[in-house]
Amino acid sequence: MTFHSMWAELLPIGRDSASGGYRRYAWTGADAECRDWFRAQAETRGLVYELDRNGNQWAWLGDPGAGDAVVTGSHLDSVPDGGAFDGPLGVVSSFAALDELRRRGVQFGKPLAIVNFGDEEGARFGLACVGSRLAGGQLTVEKARLLTDMDGVTLPRAMEAAGYDPDGIGPDPERLARIGAFVELHVEQGRALDLSGDRVGIASAIWPHGRWRFDFRGEANHAGTTRLVDRRDPMLSYAETVLAARREAELAGAVATFGKIAVEPNGVNAIPSLVRGWLDSRAEDQESLDQVVGGIEKAARAYATAHGIDLDIVRESFTPVVEFDHALRDELARILGKDTDLKVPVLGTGAGHDAGILSGSIPTAMLFVRNPTGVSHSPAEFAAEDDCVAGVTALADVLEGLARR
Repeated sequence: MTFHSMWAELLPIGRDSASGGYRRYAWTGADAECRDWFRAQAETRGLVYELDRNGNQWAWLGDPGAGDAVVTGSHLDSVPDGGAFDGPLGVVSSFAALDELRRRGVQFGKPLAIVNFGDEEGARFGLACVGSRLAGGQLTVEKARLLTDMDGVTLPRAMEAAGYDPDGIGPDPERLARIGAFVELHVEQGRALDLSGDRVGIASAIWPHGRWRFDFRGEANHAGTTRLVDRRDPMLSYAETVLAARREAELAGAVATFGKIAVEPNGVNAIPSLVRGWLDSRAEDQESLDQVVGGIEKAARAYATAHGIDLDIVRESFTPVVEFDHALRDELARILGKDTDLKVPVLGTGAGHDAGILSGSIPTAMLFVRNPTGVSHSPAEFAAEDDCVAGVTALADVLEGLARR
């Protein structure tokens, strides 16, 4: 199958007709359709299909137990109303790259695998990269079992409802020990390549980033009869904290976003009793991130005190700076620049990825494909087909260089 035909097959799955965005949440019907698609692609090519203990999907060419395998792939789930490319581009490109290598007649000296990591975006249970975190031991079984969606459904219950056994989730060191290198292709979530005029780039590092939950607790009351001076309205403290986040991020040259909110009792004519907001913040280095989050917390507590509001702040997840394996990164640059004057740009990113999670266990690297809009986590996310094909060629070259006999 061609890249275009595979892309066309996957494109309608989980797409909302009203927004044009995708709602491929972990362990839902749309996720199941994506998983069926992955398995079909593996079986069509005669690859050995495996489902690991954490629900991650694998398609193997060669002996899965031989060791020193070269692995590629990404994820198929999405953020709420996300774009088509974030995740799926890497999976589709992996199958297309394998097809290209077979057309070239490449003989592999190492096993090759394609992987679809489960629940990378964290859209349903609030924690990103659940599949790879579990595999790498960065998420304990105890904490994983407590993950709950907005409807009160736990991760184990969701897996069981989708037909998977949740009893075996947990670290998978034996599987990771068989991998010699993992290379993830991903659409760029910014405009660096568009500005430089390059189709493909190599990742240098992932900024440190995390998620914090701010719980502002006040007093519910009637919106029409309660005097302003008598109110304990947590929405005021929350709103002021949102503005503080923007100021602190600008001062540090970082980013900070309150992108998710829950309000109780959530009535138009009711003063809230609780406003819960989730902060996502990222910076180029740890010192800058600490400065931003510390400044936001200080401001939030001051606003809460001024309005008579109780405030709890919980860090729900955190990932330190990830420097991708320098030797593997340099090898990618050598392979892609071989016999040409091409110098592939190397760029950092503020977005988290499974490759970043796995970097603590195995050598990892990333390729980025140009996104002319610079938009991601939105239906406007885009990559031109010729750039996608260039990405497939680059990935095929890398896999050939790393795994050929």
